[in-house]
Amino acid sequence: MKSPMSKWLSLGALAMALASPFSSAVADTKSVAATAIVEHPALDSVRDGVRAALEEAGYTVGDNLKWQYQTAQGNTATAGQIARKFVGDKPDVIVAIATPSAQAVVASTKSIPVVFAAVTDPLAAQLVSSWEASGTNVTGVSDELELDRQMELVKQVVPNATRVGMVYNPGEANSVVVVERLRELLPTMGMTLVEAAAPRTVDVGAAARSLVGKVDVIYTSTDNNVVSAYESLVKVGNDTKTPLVASDTDSVKRGAIAALGIDYYQHGVQAGKVAVRVLQGEAPGSIAPQKSGELSLYLNRSAAAAQGVTLSQQLIDSAAEIID
Repeated sequence: MKSPMSKWLSLGALAMALASPFSSAVADTKSVAATAIVEHPALDSVRDGVRAALEEAGYTVGDNLKWQYQTAQGNTATAGQIARKFVGDKPDVIVAIATPSAQAVVASTKSIPVVFAAVTDPLAAQLVSSWEASGTNVTGVSDELELDRQMELVKQVVPNATRVGMVYNPGEANSVVVVERLRELLPTMGMTLVEAAAPRTVDVGAAARSLVGKVDVIYTSTDNNVVSAYESLVKVGNDTKTPLVASDTDSVKRGAIAALGIDYYQHGVQAGKVAVRVLQGEAPGSIAPQKSGELSLYLNRSAAAAQGVTLSQQLIDSAAEIID
């Protein structure tokens, strides 16, 4: 028979277990390795959102979570090296942010769970074969946008635009997909696409200058080279009165006139919640890839003035955030 003291100790242990903020699923230490192709505000926000979702679920660095994060600094060879290192470390989940990093990780492992984020078209990138549960070690969250809505915004910002310029990296699957779709879409809207390749970040400014006089507006997608060097593109836009419309809302804070895009922090939170499901025992192949939800309109009135655009009151009234 237990002594009264033993009884109280047992009851106390039970009470502490019930009061613990962590479920048994998060009591054991888990390991998450995250990587991004490059550092820029949107991808940094994704990373921060992933961390927030993990913490919200009870995974705390230094307690029950081992976290490591590395960026490839825009170099696909480095992305491959990081992917192979992470696979060797055998974490419970690898979070791969942006298409080149996701492709490198998926090519490096068929067993360790992979959650991708900030990937426009995971099918074209050959990460998964459909929007259904993959049955493999891969799932994640796409930041794919409806391009017809993007081009409607272009027409609202520059109503008489007929020639849309786009600077992009022809080596990034995300960007190639957008270019191919715009080639088909724009003629149906009375516009044409004028392309300028920027295979490296240092090429972005020169590519933008090559469009001056040939286009009425420059549209930028979530191309990582372009976003990383956005200030060089803004300088061209301001110097030549060439309007810039982005798909990344952070680019509006950096000098684009407008963007209809997702909140990349919340995108990261969404991806982080997928990672939590995997950490808690779900197979990644049983979780269908997701898309981010609601879009928000951001406007920059000082950029509009610098680039020779007068924003309509209707557009201003519909903005979620206005930067002056």
